[in-house]
Amino acid sequence: MRSVADDLGDELRRQVAALTPSERMALALRLGDDDVRAYAATHGVGEDEARRVLGRTRRIGRVRSDCIESLDP
Repeated sequence: MRSVADDLGDELRRQVAALTPSERMALALRLGDDDVRAYAATHGVGEDEARRVLGRTRRIGRVRSDCIESLDP
């Protein structure tokens, strides 16, 4: 049985698929900025601090690849 959420997700995927690559990039950047503002407002910090915190959080648990390690002097 399909839910309303399934239908909304399908519609969103159709809308995004209809965008040009530059429009999708603009959408991604706008959504990222919205997330930064939401985090900043929720945690009572400035947008610069919110970007730093979110950047650090995104890197937690990542493993560097051998090819990147070989580039470090």
